[in-house]
Amino acid sequence: MSDAAQPTAAEVRAAAEAVKTALDRHLAAVERRSGEDDPAVYEAFNELAAAAETYDELLYDRYDEVTPFEIPGAEDELPPYLGPEEPHALSVLIRRDYAVVEPQRLLAQARRIEAADEDAADTDVDAGTVHGALGILFGEFEPDEIASRHKEFGLDEGDSTLWVTAADEPAEAGEWLRAPFDQVDPQRVVCRFDVSAVFDDEPDDDEPDDELDDESDDEPDDDLDEPDTELDGELDEEDELEPLDADR
Repeated sequence: MSDAAQPTAAEVRAAAEAVKTALDRHLAAVERRSGEDDPAVYEAFNELAAAAETYDELLYDRYDEVTPFEIPGAEDELPPYLGPEEPHALSVLIRRDYAVVEPQRLLAQARRIEAADEDAADTDVDAGTVHGALGILFGEFEPDEIASRHKEFGLDEGDSTLWVTAADEPAEAGEWLRAPFDQVDPQRVVCRFDVSAVFDDEPDDDEPDDELDDESDDEPDDDLDEPDTELDGELDEEDELEPLDADR
């Protein structure tokens, strides 16, 4: 970055003050929050994240220094909920991604479905193509069943998400069928559930067990032999003791 484009010291100072103000506002919102999903807390959180990011960028551009903190995932979060407090209608939007990893398995399943369904023979769907097989598969099974049995159908799971959005009134029949996902308002999302491999950062639970197994395999014979020797010695010493009197 050229010297002309660098922020001034005053701009960096102003950004630092903005972070302090955002911190105070966030704490005040937390102290006054009305519930777990209070939109005021969410808004204050986003303001704090934006102020911290701006300060970090200006600090680096001006002084080649960075801040020691980071607010992860602030840009990926949904905006605060602004929908009705008592929704009278809901829309559930689901997206599940799959990869066709075993086309022959998919085709075989489609042929089985077609052979068992007499009405399928009257359709124009070709069970011998991947496109046709997918049409038969998703026409026969519910999405949840496909999700639970995807490996049987030659599919591999990708990311998935489910959004529950609030509406004031139910939509008219056929109103949104041509473009079902075009009018989704993120500020009306009541809740969402995401599944992705990027969340699988936890270490493998089997690793500690493997380490224990390795340790137990290092010296198995020595550990077994030593107790037997000591036990034999204890028995020999007991043999030399005089028997107790019956009156004791």
